[in-house]
Amino acid sequence: MRKRVNAILEKLLLVIMTLMLISVIWQVVSRYVLGSPSTLTDEIASFSLIWLGLYGAAYATGKELHLAIDLIPVSTINKAPILFSGLVAFAIIVFAVCVMVIGGTNLCILTFKLQQKSAALEIPLGWIYSAVPISGLFITYFSLDTFLKRRNSYLKN
Repeated sequence: MRKRVNAILEKLLLVIMTLMLISVIWQVVSRYVLGSPSTLTDEIASFSLIWLGLYGAAYATGKELHLAIDLIPVSTINKAPILFSGLVAFAIIVFAVCVMVIGGTNLCILTFKLQQKSAALEIPLGWIYSAVPISGLFITYFSLDTFLKRRNSYLKN
């Protein structure tokens, strides 16, 4: 299942990156060649950058490529690898669920209730912000799956 989710995210990121690239190129062409800048491409590029960052973070978590800061010596971690792996997974999951899933869902609900729309594209901002809870769900899934995979690996050895 993890490989399928990663493959879907990979294709989604490719589409988002292509959309962003095309919109930025068109913005440059319309501004400097045609002399009339497009108002739509600025929003498309901005929203694409938001989605790219959020879904890219989920993809990196799925590939176990996310940033890690080593504060605890490796010798200490090697004495209780399941414990430290669990603490890391727990911290990531708590952040992803509390901030991204719950907070992001509340943000989406609020923007839909207030009927906020983007200035140029006139699409509800709730759809734009929906990337926050969705990527939070992906990060939660990947973190839990990684922890269980590592735990099972340690228990076998």
